[in-house]
Amino acid sequence: MAVKAKGWAHSFPVSGGVRAGREWTREHLESLPWTRAEPDTVDAVVLTVSELLTNAHVHARSDAALVLTWDGDCLHVSVHDEDPTLPRQREPELGEVSGRGVGIVRMLADEWEMRCQRHGKVVTACFRPAGAESRDDPLGGDRAPEDGTREGL
Repeated sequence: MAVKAKGWAHSFPVSGGVRAGREWTREHLESLPWTRAEPDTVDAVVLTVSELLTNAHVHARSDAALVLTWDGDCLHVSVHDEDPTLPRQREPELGEVSGRGVGIVRMLADEWEMRCQRHGKVVTACFRPAGAESRDDPLGGDRAPEDGTREGL
């Protein structure tokens, strides 16, 4: 069986990238068959994108590359930045306005992982919507081209 996936990639600059990333994500999620029936999952994905882009901009002081990939089972949300230091969860003091991003992503995502790469790191969160199409037709009837290319990648 051929692997079918739908995905998009975009780079977001440190200046103004978080808001643009949320809007870009919401716009692209509209093309997936399950999103209208699962607004809470869409909101969780958008909040995760916001947290991951913010971490890349604030802590890595780096532009961030965001990749969304839908494989019929999981929506993978991956953010790459140029700092190889892996994020860690901490317990912020009462009233602190930062320090909750890792905890938020852990609570929202079905799975998540971090890994160092040659030029920085990537953090990926996976969301498995309850209303997703079967694995036999991951794009809900929106077939991948015969040449095996992926939309938007």
